[in-house]
Amino acid sequence: MNEHPLANSKELNSGKVDEVAITLQTDDSVKIKNKVREKKIISAEKMLQVDNLHVSFRTYGGEVEAVRGVNFDLYKGETLAIVGESGCGKSVTSNAIMGLIPEPAGMIKNGSIFFKGKELTKMSKAQIRKIQGVDISMIFQDPMTALNPTLTIGEQLTEGLRTHKEIGKQEAKRKAIEMLSLVGIPNPEERLKQFPHQFSGGMRQRIVIAIALICDPELLIADEPTTALDVTIQAQILELFEEIQRKTDISIILITHDLGVVAKIADRIAVMYAGKIVEIGDKREIFYTPEHPYTKGLLNSVPRLDLVDEELQPIDGTPPDLFSPPTGCPFTARCQYAMEVCDHVYPFTTKVSETHAVDCWLQDERAKVLQVKI
Repeated sequence: MNEHPLANSKELNSGKVDEVAITLQTDDSVKIKNKVREKKIISAEKMLQVDNLHVSFRTYGGEVEAVRGVNFDLYKGETLAIVGESGCGKSVTSNAIMGLIPEPAGMIKNGSIFFKGKELTKMSKAQIRKIQGVDISMIFQDPMTALNPTLTIGEQLTEGLRTHKEIGKQEAKRKAIEMLSLVGIPNPEERLKQFPHQFSGGMRQRIVIAIALICDPELLIADEPTTALDVTIQAQILELFEEIQRKTDISIILITHDLGVVAKIADRIAVMYAGKIVEIGDKREIFYTPEHPYTKGLLNSVPRLDLVDEELQPIDGTPPDLFSPPTGCPFTARCQYAMEVCDHVYPFTTKVSETHAVDCWLQDERAKVLQVKI
């Protein structure tokens, strides 16, 4: 999908969490919901540009085309959420940006990734190493497995600083204490001496965030950062992301399947299916005026506390086999509005608005003449 850049800088001032964040219904989240946020500025400066990215993996069964022509831009101070079912290519896309595609099994077959004008896919491993954890950081899915159980929290926090910034032990310790305080961990000086198993799940997640932020990166990739947490801790972690972004103007890519999380902190949303971004737009466009049948299916499958007698509406069928991906729209087999053309030709990108674009044949003028409506 071709991304359409923001025409001007955006100034967002949301007074409350959108109604769609229905999963965060706790005492703490109600307080958060009523809390007036500070203004957030999104610059027109592009931090990241992904063009026609293709990533494949060689296996004994053949080649898996995990990412098949992904395009998007990310602006300074912006939060872009990438959502979709498991296996759609969200994490592979983020790993490609970080330079973490395992070789030789994995490979970037085509496309470009530009970070502040620098082409990441053309860099050597030594050059990428200077960017990883410094300019671009990543929060991995499971904080317990992301942390080394044999090292203290202090050792893990200061390792990146001492490696990349070449600062002394005392200065690194001071910075580590400062970061633990920023992410809301009490008694940070004492906590530096402890091991991961001495912390709760929420505390470990905060530590992983502190490790990702300690070198002052300009881009943060958060891969399912709230999956294993209860809703109270989720709300606290999301508030932490917002606070850090307001203080540092960091750009965030949020990888998730939780639409409640997306509704709370995302500025724009990219909906991914079978290795492609099938729809992209700002938060209100995706939640209130979705155009792709898959996007609508995702929204209809979210549990609603305000609809007592309504049943969930799951998306029937399964995603396509990416050993042999379809030539047409990958959602055809599961789409109740599929036409013959959908099975043979991938749809063009239709620009719905300045920030909203969708890959679907239902947007074609010839389909609209037939009055096909969903």
